[in-house]
Formats: sequence, structure tokens, C-alpha cells
Amino acid sequence: MSKKIAMIFPGQGSQTIGMGKSFYDNSPLAREMFEKAGERIGVDFTKLLFEENDQLDKTEYTQPAILLISMIAYKLFQEACPTTAVMFLGHSLGEFSALCASGAIDYVDAVELVHKRGKLMSEACESINAGMMAILGLDDSVVEDLCTKANTEGKRVWPANYNQAGQLVVAGIKEDLQEMESVFKEAGAKRALLLNMSIASHCPLLSTAMDPLGEAMEAVVSGSFNAPIVSNASLQRYATKEEAIKWLKVQLIQPVKYKQSIEAIRSEIDMMIEFGNGAVLKGLNKRNAPDVETLGISDMESLAKVCEALS
Repeated sequence: MSKKIAMIFPGQGSQTIGMGKSFYDNSPLAREMFEKAGERIGVDFTKLLFEENDQLDKTEYTQPAILLISMIAYKLFQEACPTTAVMFLGHSLGEFSALCASGAIDYVDAVELVHKRGKLMSEACESINAGMMAILGLDDSVVEDLCTKANTEGKRVWPANYNQAGQLVVAGIKEDLQEMESVFKEAGAKRALLLNMSIASHCPLLSTAMDPLGEAMEAVVSGSFNAPIVSNASLQRYATKEEAIKWLKVQLIQPVKYKQSIEAIRSEIDMMIEFGNGAVLKGLNKRNAPDVETLGISDMESLAKVCEALS
């Protein structure tokens, strides 16, 4: 009996200088994808990814870079050992990679789309001193209650990323986050760490980006899906253009429920395969679904290992 596999894709925070070099050095297809993606948005991805620079951590460049490497990993995998997924899932930006892997959008169009998404997110936050903070060691309900109380006091702070038990990222105005640091620690948080970010993802501060993103998606997303995608925002599965646009717009202003997504699908799958740099989701899944094996493809060596494991 063939394994039921969910194919998963990481989001921002997984980027590093040097990512994708193994693919680029060893695969003509990877080099072609670098070139086509770069031509579309006017970026030299070899310089962005292989040379020290301060651009890679800017969201309008981070997003297309991560998506490109994820899609190279996915396409090389399918070329080496064609495998069918029963569903796709991505963490935040990774949901766009999932959309691409599903066949609903071409990878070059997707690179351009998330480049625009990054710009829209930056523009929404450029005049409000936004930020994000990782809270470690508190139950989700405690963080949620503290954020709700802070909202009633006029502070703009919201839960943004449910990553795993005891790890929740909040987003909002940086000054409000700084004031909340002591509140979270007094409630028992092991750490309340302000992240090096100038945007506040997955909260109402990004509402101005929703309609422009939807318009951009309307032009490039098709209605053809190889398998359903699990929405970060709703946990619902979708396989239509209309739902893709709806849920990826909503994802901008609602939290990423990654932990809950894995909990919702774990009983239906035998394995997960992560495509992209590092092993961020594999690490989270050790806590979220220790009974389900997660494999990862981030370079040619790991590609060969995964193909061997599936043979």
C-alpha cells in the first residue's frame, strides 16, 4: 500500500545565505529556475542567495527566495521520484509554495506574486513601527487572554503564529510589544523575545494589503489543483481558485494555525515531506506529531536520501 503523504513548505525565518547552492551547482533545471525567476522580478538570485548582503532579510526578497528554493526542491524531487501528495500545507508564506506545488499557479508567477505580497506587507507597516515577539513556555490560552486584555487597554498586540505547544508568536506595534514583555514573563513565560522584524504578520495591521493581494492572485491563480491545501487561517481544505484567494487574503490578518493544522491531519497521513531550506517544520513536527515521520529536502544529498527512503 502506498504511503499517504502530506507535502509541506516553510515560511519566513527559514532563509540563510547559501541556501539552494547545492541545487544550483548540480542541476540544470535549478539553474534555469533561478534565471527565469530572476528575470521576472529583476533580481539576481545567485547574488541574493550566495553572497553576503542585507537584502535577503527584507520581506519583499525573502519571500520569493524561499518560495523559489522550495519549488526547486519540489520539482527536483518529482523529477527524481514522482510521488503523489494527498494534501499540501505551508507555514505562512509556505502556503503559496503549497499553492504552486498543487499546480494552481506557475512557479514564476508565484515568485512575482510573493514579491508583491512582501512589498504590500512592508508598505502596510512602514509608518507604524510594527514588530513581532516570540513567547516561550506559556499555554496558548494565557497568551490569548493577555492579548485580549491588552486590546481593551488600547494596545495593538495579537497572536500571530501558533507553531507548537509552548511557542506562540505575537504581532503588533513594537512599543506595545515591549510593554507586554514583562506582562508575559510575570504570567510565567520562559522568554518573551522581540524578533528582528519590521513587519507585523498575520494581524489586523496588514488589512490594507488584502485587496491588492487578492487582485494580484486573481490574475495568476488557476482552478486546477492536484490535491487540496490546508488553510493556515481556517484549517479548512480548499481546491478552488475562489477559496485560495479568500483564505490567502484572510491569512494576512489572522494567525497562522500551524500547530492546529498538523493536529488536524496527523491521523490521515503516514508521512510528511518538507521542501525548502533548513528543517524548520521538521523540528516543529517532532513536537506537533511525533508519531508521523517528517522527511526534509533542502539539498541534493537530502533529496537522494528521501528518494531512497521512498523506494
